[in-house]
Amino acid sequence: MVRETKLSVDDLIYPMFAAAGRRIRREIPSMPGVFQLSVENLVREVREARSLGIPAVLLFGIPAKKDPVGSDACSDSGIVQTAVRAIKDAVPEIQVITDVCFCEYTDHGHCGILSGDDVDNDATLEILAESAVSHARAGADMVAPSDMMDGRVAAIRAALDDEGFTGLPIMSYAAKYASGFYGPFREAAESVPKFGDRRSYQMDPPNAREALREVALDVREGADIVMVKPALAYLDIIFRVREAFDLPVAAYNVSGEYSIVKAGERLGWVDGSRLMMEILVSIKRAGADLILTYAAREAAKALSE
Repeated sequence: MVRETKLSVDDLIYPMFAAAGRRIRREIPSMPGVFQLSVENLVREVREARSLGIPAVLLFGIPAKKDPVGSDACSDSGIVQTAVRAIKDAVPEIQVITDVCFCEYTDHGHCGILSGDDVDNDATLEILAESAVSHARAGADMVAPSDMMDGRVAAIRAALDDEGFTGLPIMSYAAKYASGFYGPFREAAESVPKFGDRRSYQMDPPNAREALREVALDVREGADIVMVKPALAYLDIIFRVREAFDLPVAAYNVSGEYSIVKAGERLGWVDGSRLMMEILVSIKRAGADLILTYAAREAAKALSE
């Protein structure tokens, strides 16, 4: 009766990996219980997630072929676009959010078009907008740009509006840090950079005030939901963003956070289920309205007990 913070299945978004091909159900070694899934298997998993009460999924794509400009990300027959159509046909009541970025699609593993060894911010804006529109045409309910290019929310909003998708919301990865917690994701998404790293366009972990500036820019450009990523090591940032902005705040309980719990559980050092729920409650307590987590199915089951 007096509990101050209440976690609900309605708070959860389940990230998933759509892989080109058939009969694919490939577990990620560093992320037990998380799989690369071909579209038919993805649909089955989404159906199960919805039966547990999970309201939304976030899709990442693993294309059959990568190239320097990530062409599959913009193709109407691309892996994410194909997955969106299949999910909306089979499980129309679930909200489908699509990640908008190029690291999974480029052969160099960076988040946009290269100019020498650097990502060309302005050239990347055009293809980000094109990719977001292709997701909208496929039936996505929301797009979530994660690339951290300057100006990408405005570019995507303008492109969506020009194509008639004026009501399609944008969930911006507004404060995304250059974090060591992303390692398992890069294995799952096959997106390890071939050279360098992403520190030139992701945020420096010691910076807090910068996060508020980044969020403010995305809000001015038209973001409908703002996200902090990662979550667990950045609870103070979630709190600051919640206090400063009157928009829904999402937080991403990222792959490394998930994998640490799973590793400790497998070693018998921690009670994995209890630790997982404590982490999710801490994210909610810090101020997140929505939590993206690979533990969404496990948490949904625990919340129903």
